[in-house]
Amino acid sequence: MRTRIPVYVHAEDPISKAGLEATLKARPEVILVDEDGIDDTSVVIKAVDGLDEDTLLTLRSLSRKGCRRIILVISALEESALLSLTEVGVCAVVCRSEATAPRLAQLIVSADAGEGTLPPELLGRLLQQVGRLQRQALAPADLRPVALTDRETKILRLVADGYGTREIATRLCYSERTVKSVLHDITSRFRLKNRSQAVAYALREGLI
Repeated sequence: MRTRIPVYVHAEDPISKAGLEATLKARPEVILVDEDGIDDTSVVIKAVDGLDEDTLLTLRSLSRKGCRRIILVISALEESALLSLTEVGVCAVVCRSEATAPRLAQLIVSADAGEGTLPPELLGRLLQQVGRLQRQALAPADLRPVALTDRETKILRLVADGYGTREIATRLCYSERTVKSVLHDITSRFRLKNRSQAVAYALREGLI
């Protein structure tokens, strides 16, 4: 992990922005940057009340700047918006009521490591959506999902249990690069966006 992770805070109102920046300013893991400082190594925190088209446009704009590590701090989230979030670079979602300094710092470190984080209830909803999409894609051609290797299964089970890359590598005696490579292979093979979708898909199809 880098010494300090560049973080840009974007909010719908100046009070929310100032509050989040004040919360993060004292964290040793974080260095705050302005919009011009965003690049593909940055983590963006986007604070919103709900998800509408304007918010999605903003997220797409941030994604086009090269940032694919976006943490969404939100008051309420509709189930129908879950897949849209993964398409615009959102890797973590946290409720406003739970967005404490330690929790945000934890999410920032996880995002910097390429890991996604969803509350359990949202992961369950995402699982159902991915399952529906997979059935729609596979059914017309009478296809079935390809089985996972033993190594892929072990890694995905630990991801499903909430372990991060470093913890998985330690438990299985792999390098962190190997763990990341296996997860990348899984998401690429099944055309999924991130490890959260990979877990949802594997659980839905009975692969883990």
